Amino acid sequence: MTKIDIISGFLGAGKTTLIKKLLAEAFPGEKIVLIENEFGEISIDGGFLKETGVQISEMSSGCICCTLVGDFSKALVEVYERFHPDRVLIEPSGVGKLSDVIVAVKGIDAPDMELNSYITVADATKVRIYMKNFGEFYNNQIESAGTVILSRTQKLNQEKLEAAVALLREKNPDAAILTTPWDDLDGKTILSAIEKVSLADELLAKMRAEHEAEEAEHEHHDHDEHEHEHHHDHDHDHDEHEHEHEHHHEHHHDHDEHHHDHDHDEHEHEHHHHHHHHADEVFDSWGKETPKAFNQAEIEKILSALDTGEYGKILRAKGIVNGENGAWLEFDYVPEEWETRPGHPDYTGRLCVIGAELKTDKLSELFGL
Repeated sequence: MTKIDIISGFLGAGKTTLIKKLLAEAFPGEKIVLIENEFGEISIDGGFLKETGVQISEMSSGCICCTLVGDFSKALVEVYERFHPDRVLIEPSGVGKLSDVIVAVKGIDAPDMELNSYITVADATKVRIYMKNFGEFYNNQIESAGTVILSRTQKLNQEKLEAAVALLREKNPDAAILTTPWDDLDGKTILSAIEKVSLADELLAKMRAEHEAEEAEHEHHDHDEHEHEHHHDHDHDHDEHEHEHEHHHEHHHDHDEHHHDHDHDEHEHEHHHHHHHHADEVFDSWGKETPKAFNQAEIEKILSALDTGEYGKILRAKGIVNGENGAWLEFDYVPEEWETRPGHPDYTGRLCVIGAELKTDKLSELFGL
């Protein structure tokens, strides 16, 4: 399967620099075809591309998203048949509508090619002025993006960076917005933002994996031993887990009647199994991405507040956020137990809370978001 990635953005946003970084750090060993059209930035120099084994198929006339829509799909199929690449990077004209390029790519008749991502590179220092002066085209690029990669964020102070992100969020509530300076990031981290798995999904997957480990252990011990080991080896929050899990069901009879009855039919020690097995169905998750900086004392205060019950019945929380002076902080929380530690830069600050009956407005307020 050939992945197609569209990298759009206004002239001067840094698309070429980003493509070079991804080629060098994120796609080693992949066979890549880069398609640029002549209204794009100055072409990446052939020498650089030959070194990395990248093949160029240059578009000859017109702009991908207007005159080339018809021929474009044909050109893509030809590229596939000629090179069978792992990935095709498309760098459309800086003035085109990203939504038109997406439509053109989706319209191709090639079952072995899939649209993998659509990215907009945006100069963080120009968000406000571009929205004002180039409304329709600029906003289309922002609104249509699956990922917005900000360049030159190091040139803005914290307040202006947060204001730029707030403007982008108004236009696109769902995209990952990359706010960390590129020099601090490896290309693979940028790729993980593009092909993004949410923190909530990561946490739920971890909870399922923990449950599977517990279940395997259970098969090797009788009930009493299992109970003892379970509490001994794992964090001591599982009593709360059971309690909260039952509570959750009491409040959701009509939604989960089947599972609820199932709980009562099973032996008590199967409770853990049930609790994790339906984790993604039973629990709410709340998450945010933000460039906001936190100090350690603030994070610790927030995490201890999660124990009060004022924010819902919280089972897990996790985050990696900007700290002070360019540092990063990571935190993990289970009821009555949490830790903070220095972290590695992520593409932006991310945090996630999982539990039942979450009070999302109050959580936003608690984190100051």
